[in-house]
Amino acid sequence: MSRAEVSPERAADTAVRTSGPLWTFGLLRSELVTTFRRWRTLALLGVLAGVPVLVGVAVRIETRDGRSVGGGGGGGEGPAFIAQVTNNGLFLVFTALAATLPFFLPMAVGVIAGDAVAGEANAGTLRYLLVAPAGRTRLLLAKYATTMTFCLVATLVVAVSALLVGALLFPLGDLTTISGTRISFADGLARALLIALVVAASLVGLAALGLFVSTLTNSGIAAMATTVGLLITVQILDQIPQLHAIQPYLFPHYWLSFADLMREPVYWDGLVKNLELQALYAAVFGSAAWARFTAKDITA
Repeated sequence: MSRAEVSPERAADTAVRTSGPLWTFGLLRSELVTTFRRWRTLALLGVLAGVPVLVGVAVRIETRDGRSVGGGGGGGEGPAFIAQVTNNGLFLVFTALAATLPFFLPMAVGVIAGDAVAGEANAGTLRYLLVAPAGRTRLLLAKYATTMTFCLVATLVVAVSALLVGALLFPLGDLTTISGTRISFADGLARALLIALVVAASLVGLAALGLFVSTLTNSGIAAMATTVGLLITVQILDQIPQLHAIQPYLFPHYWLSFADLMREPVYWDGLVKNLELQALYAAVFGSAAWARFTAKDITA
């Protein structure tokens, strides 16, 4: 369902409501329904769900003759997880999240965040939404909450798809952590859920950045392209050794710290730094988006 088909009806409905908590939940519900009904959103989720399938099938094919895969060690990132997938399908969850977090997941979030405000302006529906008494602040908060919900849903789609594929292609059971200790399957499943939540939380800074970019233009495509372009640029900067002094302040720097949840005991330093950095980006760019949006001349 396209934005043009949904937004005018949504605006006409909200315009007759009164401001208050129930109206706020109604606005948020409307934003969530509108976002998750779009074909673009469903396509993004479909692509994300397909990544674990491709990884799982590739590992299965490579190891069908008893050969090992990945081989790598170190750090507990993608290669170390891949090497364990054939022993326990639950490791496919960690592998899929490690594979999608650097680009696929953030790109999807950048598309949704970049289109949040600019897409409404481009479709000519933004001013109709602002007819309602909630005002710009509440609308912006609903947009950001919707984007964060997408972060969570997208991450869970990857995790659930990986878990199903891992269960179909590989054995399940007790697993060995990166530190070499054994934990039960239930404990591993709980850690997989916690890792998915951490990965989703790792994207809130990017979501705020994308929302800010979305308030700067009336073109949804331009906002999405700019957000994804900034993501790629920052990822490149984070890989240049000569820029090591600024890299700890770049929002993707600690993304893969979620692997520390698979250590025994858990290493919390990188995880805490990651969450603190995401909160900082969310506060800075969320405030910038609010300042820009509340002062913006709405003509569309």
